[in-house]
Amino acid sequence: MLERIPLGKADVEPGTPVKKMKAVVVRPDRLGDPIKSMKVEEVDVPEPGPGEVLVYVKAAGVNFDGVWAALGKPINVMKYTGYDFHIAGSDASGIVWKVGPGVKNVKVGDKVVIHCNQSCGQCPQCNGLDPMACEEQKIWGYESNWGSFAQFCLVQAQQILPKPKHLSWVEAASYPLTYFTAWRMLVKHAEIKPGDVVLIWGAAGGLGIFATQICLISGATPVCVVSSPEKSEILKSFGAKLFINRKDFDIAPKNGKIDEKTAKEMKKFRDEIRRLTGGKDPDIVFEHVGQETFPTSVFVVDRFGKVVICGATTGYNLMFDVRHLWVRQKKIIGSHFANAYDAHRANELVMQKKIKTFVSKVFEFEETPLAHQLMYENKHYGKMVVKVQVEDENEGREE
Repeated sequence: MLERIPLGKADVEPGTPVKKMKAVVVRPDRLGDPIKSMKVEEVDVPEPGPGEVLVYVKAAGVNFDGVWAALGKPINVMKYTGYDFHIAGSDASGIVWKVGPGVKNVKVGDKVVIHCNQSCGQCPQCNGLDPMACEEQKIWGYESNWGSFAQFCLVQAQQILPKPKHLSWVEAASYPLTYFTAWRMLVKHAEIKPGDVVLIWGAAGGLGIFATQICLISGATPVCVVSSPEKSEILKSFGAKLFINRKDFDIAPKNGKIDEKTAKEMKKFRDEIRRLTGGKDPDIVFEHVGQETFPTSVFVVDRFGKVVICGATTGYNLMFDVRHLWVRQKKIIGSHFANAYDAHRANELVMQKKIKTFVSKVFEFEETPLAHQLMYENKHYGKMVVKVQVEDENEGREE
């Protein structure tokens, strides 16, 4: 058994037993800003149990759940995982290193990406309804330990997906969480169809870039809400044409109320959508911002339209004028990541090169805390990725 494998490109045969690994660790006594709470430590390599897979991590994507884990807010995840430390990371690309008893869908040496939904696999909900309804459903790397900011990560076998051959390891680590979330929101829940107008908040962010592409390949029209002209240029490269600068409208509720001034700004925002679309209100609103935008989302969506929401980065306590909801018979739909079937369907579009990745910045492994700090301070755009065990960010392309 090897004691450890050096970080970076290691010439070691997959499956070689390894005792120790480097990991970016959060501990209960230093919760707070990611730049301080996340530290590189050496820990034992976990052992895969029945139905589990140990993956040698090549690259890991940065998501907001890593920020939450570092902060210990809204919850201290270690109180739920049962460990006295936490390794975050819910996106990864890598190589299957070891499989536990009963695993049949992957083998040692397979090149893979990982989706982040975990469930028991045995309850009626998992076997007939939807694994997302499982009472033991968790997001790997947040509600469970052994995430991707380490040399090895531990996942359930059903989380494994084939790595698209045309992508580098860095690119392959950039899309699963955000893209699969957007796919389930728009395709499964909102039932997007050709001709739909879709308002996308934070369109140049990790979720928004994929939501925009899903609209375009579905024959829908995305109206992209951004915070700068530079971010519009990113989306134009994917084919988007309609943009609204969020900073031009003061739509956030004030002191928990929608006052007269805010209501006027919401109407101005709706009028701008209609100007861009030739008078059409959105059939779907793609929501993940929450407190600052939700009243406007409910207001602007068309009669019988749908507001689909997967998060609330500006606050969880949402308010809106409910008259707009019931009188115009609108729908609010909650959505949470994706199940394995959703992930496999969506992954096929990446493998067919119909959905493209977008990596805005690449970090070294030791810079993982910095990447999360930039996300916490909203000083980023697109998708940030950490090189865990690759030397060149273009490494891994086979086509």
